[in-house]
Amino acid sequence: MKAPAVEVAVGERVVRVSNPDRIVFPDVGVTKRDVVDYYVAVGDAILRAVGERPTMLRRFPDGVDGEDFFQKRVPKGAPGWVRTVRIRFPSGRFADEICPTEPAVLAWAAQMGTLEVHPWPVRRSDVDHPDELRVDLDPQPGTDFGDAVRVAGVLREVLDELDVVGYPKTSGGRGIHVLVRIRPEWDFVHVRRAVIALAREVERRMPDQATTSWWKEERGRRVFLDYNQAARDRTIASAWSVRGTKRATVSMPVTWDQMSEVDPDDFDVRTVPAILAEHGDAHESLDSTAFGIETLLEWFERDERNGDGGELPYPPEYPKMPGEPPRVQPSKRRRNTDEEEST
Repeated sequence: MKAPAVEVAVGERVVRVSNPDRIVFPDVGVTKRDVVDYYVAVGDAILRAVGERPTMLRRFPDGVDGEDFFQKRVPKGAPGWVRTVRIRFPSGRFADEICPTEPAVLAWAAQMGTLEVHPWPVRRSDVDHPDELRVDLDPQPGTDFGDAVRVAGVLREVLDELDVVGYPKTSGGRGIHVLVRIRPEWDFVHVRRAVIALAREVERRMPDQATTSWWKEERGRRVFLDYNQAARDRTIASAWSVRGTKRATVSMPVTWDQMSEVDPDDFDVRTVPAILAEHGDAHESLDSTAFGIETLLEWFERDERNGDGGELPYPPEYPKMPGEPPRVQPSKRRRNTDEEEST
């Protein structure tokens, strides 16, 4: 028999949680109620990460071992206090997406089977100009979290030289995300170019360990700096977000000094609330200073002039963008060229 629904108080709201004892993470015995309670416990901290931002929900209605889907539009039947904002996709279509303004929104989302929350890097007051520059360090096969830590260390060196402060967090898996608060003065195209320039500089300093290659066949055993996470409608899991892993891990804010010492598996739904209560939010001062990206854009233009860079491929679902190279795997381009030369 299903357990009776319970009501959870979150600030001034009451969120009704149906089937609270349903196991969501079978390997570690975490229930739906546990996930709701987690989001209540970290409510103020996660609201700093997703507050006022259009946010996509990754829902697992049957638990982490079942099918999942990304909810981009506000679900039918959402409470009246769940705010939304209209966003435009790369296709030109529009949608109303939830925009958390209070911790109860995260508890309500968890009640619907949401595990992960993926905010846009914009605020609802201006959805076309990012105020957050994000660098996603993605270890490729044959590399691990330790490799990502080493690449992140060089990324920090570059940011320091720019007099820019970055805030790292674990991805909840093997990767690392680094966030930089920027002034909302540039559109998605320019912010993506700034990330490309930053990633290329890291790649130049450690070419055997870091790569900006979009094509997997060229990445090798290196850490991929995924610049396309800066493209419109591409998102990463927020700080404090639960991840859909077997262990119920969490994307955890950490300091640069902690980065080389932590094990990302230590941060999960059960451990993180106590860590937050004892040590506070390592990203609490993220909003204290907003930086510019002028120098990074100058680097991008310099590389383009020198033939060392320029635009890189967008994700396949995007319309063709100005200056973008062909979206064809290098091996296929070579094969087609060889076939043409042989005819």
